[in-house]
Amino acid sequence: MDLTPRQRARLYQTAMYVLAAAVVVLVVLITDWEKVQRNFFNLDVAREMFPEVITTAALNTLIYTALSFVFGFALALILALMRLSSVRPFRAFAIGYIELFRGLPALITLLFVGFGLPIAFGWRLPGGTLGNGSVGLAIVAGAYMAETIRAGIEAVPRGQSEAARSLGMSQTRTMFTIILPQAFRIIIPPLTNELVLLIKDTSLFFILGSTPATKELTKFARDFMSSSRNATPLTVVAILYLLITLPLTFLVRRLERSAAKSR
Repeated sequence: MDLTPRQRARLYQTAMYVLAAAVVVLVVLITDWEKVQRNFFNLDVAREMFPEVITTAALNTLIYTALSFVFGFALALILALMRLSSVRPFRAFAIGYIELFRGLPALITLLFVGFGLPIAFGWRLPGGTLGNGSVGLAIVAGAYMAETIRAGIEAVPRGQSEAARSLGMSQTRTMFTIILPQAFRIIIPPLTNELVLLIKDTSLFFILGSTPATKELTKFARDFMSSSRNATPLTVVAILYLLITLPLTFLVRRLERSAAKSR
């Protein structure tokens, strides 16, 4: 008997569900759950991580993220305005900067800031890991956020600018009082997304070295895992990352839905 396209689709979907269920059952049956619990969910090891994993590692991660985002946003705003400038050298510099640092891995930029500059010029940024890491990530984040801000500015209807100029407002005042406030409402979701990425990118700070007081979550977990010979620290830190990032990703989805409804 020939099946209709809808019946074939339902049959295929059912087969996929059965296959997925079979894989899950197989994994459950062959996994040594006692070993998994001992190595990934050891409560004794997890308890030893507290409160330092919160008061030091998680706090440092949030501080590094906040500073990187603030510095990166300020840099991005300048680059976006240069990118839209009528002055050709400004546009050329902004385009070159954005393409350069969007093309380089963040790790390379951190190494350049943390080690390349001191080797070349004999001086270091103040603040140690905090200063080097935050500036390094800000340089990269600024390149990405600049394009986001530029897109937001260009998404504001041109009539807004023309109406402001017809009222006698200067170009600068129009940009900062009319265009940018509307652009920021448009770009809040992608900027929040960039914040989530920065939270995870702070895990690269280990390359700059650290002290017990400057460890972020990933470095803290690696060191604790080495001393305890157990993988539970990775599980604890993974849960903490999710507790930080999941509310932000949920916020991004809410903001995107709200923006879509308003449009």
